[in-house]
Order: sequence, then structure tokens, then C-alpha cells
Amino acid sequence: MNRMRADRLLSLLLLLQNRGRMTAPELAAELEVSVRTVYRDIDALSASGVPVHADRGPAGGYRLMDGYRTRLTGLTDAQAGSLFLAGAPGPARELGLGADLAAAQLKLQASLPAELASRARRIQARFHLDAPAWFRDADPVPHLARIAQAVWDQRILRTHYRRWGGEVHRDLSPLGLVVKGGIWYLVARAEAEAEAEVEAEAEEEVVRTYRVGRFLAVETLEAGFERPTGFDLAAYWQESSRRLESSLLRQTAVLRLSPRARKLLPMYFGSAGVRALADAEAAGADAVDAEGRLHVSLPVESQAVAVGDLLRLGPEAEVLGPPELRQAVAEAVAVLAERYGPQRLGGDGLVDEPAQG
Repeated sequence: MNRMRADRLLSLLLLLQNRGRMTAPELAAELEVSVRTVYRDIDALSASGVPVHADRGPAGGYRLMDGYRTRLTGLTDAQAGSLFLAGAPGPARELGLGADLAAAQLKLQASLPAELASRARRIQARFHLDAPAWFRDADPVPHLARIAQAVWDQRILRTHYRRWGGEVHRDLSPLGLVVKGGIWYLVARAEAEAEAEVEAEAEEEVVRTYRVGRFLAVETLEAGFERPTGFDLAAYWQESSRRLESSLLRQTAVLRLSPRARKLLPMYFGSAGVRALADAEAAGADAVDAEGRLHVSLPVESQAVAVGDLLRLGPEAEVLGPPELRQAVAEAVAVLAERYGPQRLGGDGLVDEPAQG
């Protein structure tokens, strides 16, 4: 019997042990196989001495003989390693660990006392983590599994990467993977001579962040590498995120917000919007004008980006400063007013196009 089928038979056995009676279609859906394969696997379990009973009728299905429990619950290396993703089944599947995670969870449930196993199933049924943001598809990541394996094996990757300034070829020492908002990032070390922009820094090596979805090709080399002494992935990510935010948020916009805009600010500007509201509300009455509108100071990106971002608030917000940002927003609003003005609408309500010569 091959390893894949043996793992599947154990998973089927643990499903029946953990959940009780299940139909063939339910088992097929859990194991991601055909119903015919389930029938064959049930026969194989029965032939090996496992007491599987088939109940007929509308409420029928397969179940184990009352009181029967297997103790074959040892975790493989892959299954044990997948448990850190127990709350994130989507990323586990992208890493190629979906089946291992499911098997590990079944084995873990099977090893628990009945009361704890029941509690674990209730928690799983009542709480679910969905990491990606709304209204945004996750990046396609065809090279993620290979990159993850190189991270684990400490093998150098030869990569073809698409960045804003064009495409580059680079050898990377992959130090870790981070998933944020459903997007995967690789933290890796690159040799300075492979990056023209780093040569002037007179550094032998640099750690950078790469968006996994932008890798066009990845090859795992035979050469290995040594991880930097004391490198902490979580600490690096926290500091890198802080630097990125400070580099992007280049100026501060002073806004006058309606009650509705106060609700929209965190939705559109994330943590920066939350902090701006908290600071303004902490100031109390000093931040509220005679019309009851709240004045906030919001860090924003470059002027070109900030104009588009602030226009999402529509008439619920007014930009008070700085003057050049207020002027840029006013100019954008004037263009929109001209574009959507009534003089461009015909009698049928459609836009009149200029006559062609």
C-alpha cells in the first residue's frame, strides 16, 4: 500500500472516530476523492479488521462499532509543522500543507479526551479566521511552495522578479515568509553586488522584503546559506512595516469631518485614520468647531496619491490644509464638476459627444 493511500485510510478512520456516522459523499468531500474511492477505502479498512458498519436508509452512512477507538495518532513531520497554520487554512493550502493540516487536526482531535474533543469541534464550528481583506483577490503565488521549501532547507534561490522599476534577476537567501492581509511576502538577504542601488551603501548584504506574487521564475540552487546571527523575523517585519509607513506618509492633512466621515476614516485610511480620530477625540471640545465638525490631522502619502484618497470621503470632509493640498483637491473637484455638469447632458440624459468632422 502506498504512503498516500495509507494516509488517506487513516484520515478516513479518524473522521469516523471523531465525527461519528458520515455518508460516503461527506467522506469524499472531506478527503477530496471520489465516492467510489471511499467505497474501496471502506472495504480496505474492513478487510484489515477495523469494525466499520454501514447503516442503510435516509439517515444511514458509515460508523465505527461503539467503543472502538484507534490510537494510531502519531504526527508526521509535515503534519506537526502544519499546526502553526491551524487558524489559517487558506495560507496552509497555498503552502501545499492543506492535506497535512487536515490530517494533523484529525489526529490531534483523536488523541484528546472526549470532552475536550467535543469542545474543540464546537470552537471550530463557531469561530473562523478569514485573513484577506475585502474586495481584493489574493495574488496568484505559483512559486510559493518552492520558496517555502527553500526557506525551510536554507537553500539559495535564483529569482526573476518584477518590481516597479522593471524586472531584475537576483540570488536570494530566503529567511522567512509573512502573510499580511492575504498577501504573501518573502523576507530575504541579497548580496550587495547584485543590487546596483545598494553598492553605494558599502554593505556586504542587505535584508529586504519581496512580494511573492511578483516572482516570475524561481530556481532552487544546491548552495545553502547561514542565517544572520540573531535574526528575528517578527522583529524585522515590525520595524520594516514602521519604516514603510513613515516613508509613505510624507505630509499631514488637516481635515474637517462630518459625523459620517468620522465613521469612514478608519475604513479608508486604516490605522492612520484610527490614530487621527483618537488624537482628535482626546483633544475634546478644542477639536470640534461651531457646526459640530471634528478637525483631525491625518498623515497622508504624496500629494498626487493623497488627492485621490481624500476624494473618497466626498462632501463629508473638507481639506483645510496644507494650502497646496487644499488647492490640489479644489482643482480636482473643479474638473469633476465640469465633466459631470448639466451642460454636457442631452435631453435623453446621456452625455452629448462632440460632433465628428
